[in-house]
Amino acid sequence: MYVIAVYDVAAERTTKMLKLCRKYLHWVQNSVFEGEITEVKLKELKLEAEKIMDKEHDSFILFKNRNSNWLDKEIIGKEKSNVDQFL
Repeated sequence: MYVIAVYDVAAERTTKMLKLCRKYLHWVQNSVFEGEITEVKLKELKLEAEKIMDKEHDSFILFKNRNSNWLDKEIIGKEKSNVDQFL
């Protein structure tokens, strides 16, 4: 499945979430990641994210789709990390 992940966490947890998301997905922009991921790996990502987060203040949003072919992506300005080679 194709996933776009976005997080908003307190500054003291940002580095941990960044490292976690980079283990599973490709970095696109500050706090934004995307890529193909299996159901099992997605479950791992969510469980690990929950351990880092303070659910009262932080958020982790996942946009899921069958694959990247169902997504039209338009970039305006500088692309921080080109993931086309991975997709």
